[in-house]
Amino acid sequence: MRAPLIDCHTHTFYSDGESSFEENVRAAAAAGCRVLVSTDHLTLPASMDPRCECQVPLRDLAAHKAAFDAASELAAEIAPDMDFIFGFECDWYPGCEANVAAWACAAQVKLGSVHWVGPAGDVSVAAREAGCDCIAAADTPGMGAGWIDYSEDTHIWKELGAAGVWRAYVDAWCAACESPIGFDSMAHPDLPMRFSQDGWPAPSGIKKLWDEMAECAHDTGRRVELSTASLRKGLSDYYPAAGLLERFCKAGIPITLGSDAHMATDICWGVAEAQRHAYEAGYRSFDVPRADGSWESWRL
Repeated sequence: MRAPLIDCHTHTFYSDGESSFEENVRAAAAAGCRVLVSTDHLTLPASMDPRCECQVPLRDLAAHKAAFDAASELAAEIAPDMDFIFGFECDWYPGCEANVAAWACAAQVKLGSVHWVGPAGDVSVAAREAGCDCIAAADTPGMGAGWIDYSEDTHIWKELGAAGVWRAYVDAWCAACESPIGFDSMAHPDLPMRFSQDGWPAPSGIKKLWDEMAECAHDTGRRVELSTASLRKGLSDYYPAAGLLERFCKAGIPITLGSDAHMATDICWGVAEAQRHAYEAGYRSFDVPRADGSWESWRL
C-alpha cells in the first residue's frame, strides 16, 4: 500500500506558473492529494527581477492571499480531507532576511531555494517599495552574478564555467541553510543539474560538494525536498540526484516531496514514484506540513 500523496511545491500565475489556485485545487483533488502546499515565488528586489517576471509583485501580495483564501473554500468543499496550505518559495540571496520577514509573514510554509548567485545589488525593503513593479535596475546583472537556471540568460555559466557555478551555488545554498530565516525545507537542492545536459555537466569534484551540502543540512537541521521537476525537464534523475539523496539519508536529513508544478496538470506529478525512489535510497519516512503549522512524519 503506497503512502498518501502530498505536493509541497506548486505555483500559480501570480508568480511564474500558468494555473490558478482553483485549478490547482481541482487537480490535487482529482489526484487524491492529501496535502497541497502553494509556494509561489516570493517578491524579489528590483535589482534581481526588474520586470517582475518570476515573483508575486509587491502590489499583488494582498490579492494573491485573497485568491488563496477563496480557493481554500473550494478545497474544503470538494476535498475536505485535503490540507491546502499557504506558503512561498523564498529565494535566498545576500541580505534577504528582512525582505522575507516583511513579505512572507503570512506563510505557513517557507521553501528555501537558491536560483541566484553573486551580489544582488540593493535588496532593501525600502528600495523595493519605492520602485516596485517598474524597471528600477539594469536588465542584466553584473559580472559574477545572475540566475543559474534561466535558459534565456546563461551568462553566469559562460563567465564561471560549470565548476565555478557549482562552487558559487553550494556556497550560497549552505548560507541559506545557515540563515536565521527558518526555511521549512530546501527546494530542489542540486538545481545546477538543470544544465548538465546542455554543455555544462557536473564538475569532477561533485561528490565533495555533495558531502558539504549533506554536512551543512545536518548541522543546520534542515529538511530537503525530493523534487520530480528535473524529470519533466529531461534529466534522468531527481533533484537531488541519487548520490546526493543517499548522502542526505545517511546524514539523517528528513525529506519532503514536491512536483514544483507550474501548471495544474503537473500537480502530484511523479510523486508516487518519488516515494519508491526515496525508499530505495534508504528513507523510511517523509515529512509533511499540516494546516496548523506543525509538521509530522509519514511512513513510506
